[in-house]
Amino acid sequence: MKTFEFPVGYHTMHKTKIIDYQLNRWYSLGYSRLEDMREAGRNIKGMRDWKAEMVRQADKALAEGRLMNGTFFYRAAEFFTHPTDPDKLALYRTFSDLFYNQLFVDEPFERFTVPYGDVSLPGLRLPAQTEAPRGTIVLHGGFDSFIEELYSLGTYFAHRGYEVIMFDGPGQGGALKEHQLPMDFRWEKPAKAILDYFNLNDVTWIGISMGGWLCFRAAAYEPRISRVIASSIAYDYMKIPPPAVENFARWLMKHRTLMNVMSEWKMKMRPQEKWGIDNLMYMTKTHSVSEASDKLLEFNADNLKSGLVTQDVLILTGAEDHFIPLKMHRLQVEALTHARSITERIFTRADQAQNHCQVGNMGLALDTMAAWIETKETESAPAR
Repeated sequence: MKTFEFPVGYHTMHKTKIIDYQLNRWYSLGYSRLEDMREAGRNIKGMRDWKAEMVRQADKALAEGRLMNGTFFYRAAEFFTHPTDPDKLALYRTFSDLFYNQLFVDEPFERFTVPYGDVSLPGLRLPAQTEAPRGTIVLHGGFDSFIEELYSLGTYFAHRGYEVIMFDGPGQGGALKEHQLPMDFRWEKPAKAILDYFNLNDVTWIGISMGGWLCFRAAAYEPRISRVIASSIAYDYMKIPPPAVENFARWLMKHRTLMNVMSEWKMKMRPQEKWGIDNLMYMTKTHSVSEASDKLLEFNADNLKSGLVTQDVLILTGAEDHFIPLKMHRLQVEALTHARSITERIFTRADQAQNHCQVGNMGLALDTMAAWIETKETESAPAR
């Protein structure tokens, strides 16, 4: 099984934070070259330039025989492509075809589909790459993730002796694009499907980004999960902005017509806002800003059920996360009133992991997770 190098360092490559972050993400995960991301950053003036530049980078990489880079540049191109653009699904399928049929065609993983209602959840099972397997880790992303983009993280744990189960749940990757499953906060449902399908017990469950919210919801209802790792938790999405903005947003939710008009104005004035709002509607399968906002606001503290979480917990937070403010870390820790144990790690600029999901130093984040898992497994092992 392939091994990945996780470079250390977060680099300024674009003046727009969300574009700068995405350029850093593909580099930090071990999929791209820094010089390519720097070049892309110089060529991208705004959101409208993203798709064409990333496709250009992909085609260039493939022409030069850099299959890894080319494959993931297609994924990068898809990310900011508008949901109504027919290229969005085409780019996803190009990426998927390259990933499975060329780049990793000889990798020793198993593709699976887990029955889920009338459709199914796609996933990957990575076998442990050591003679003495240690246990099972279940890994998933968040709001706009693909399991394939987390492959480098999965291989890290497989090489350390863990069986790794990765899946796309409702609203994610193939579950959304091929089976039209919208995002659903009730993550215990896909969790049960995965645990039942593989007959799993005593697992470590890792959620990345919005997956940090989803993993706690799953753990609240699934005792078969023994250890929970949340990277970049949100706790309650309504509490992300300052209190004054939160209060205005709650008022605006009661005046739907005004809310939709104001959102349309913002979308016309700011391409970044348009992408974010349209992407939210796309992933929740809703048809108005107010309907999509209702779905997002289901990701709140009451629905999270933190008080039902009884497992060992590790929370990883970036001190300068541009999506999730640091205040959410403390709110989440304080809400876990019945967890067996809580371990916190706030990464700073000195760690080069101060950003969302520790982009800038993925290796440090993974080492932190692995050391914690080993410690908790040792503590729970029966005495001889």
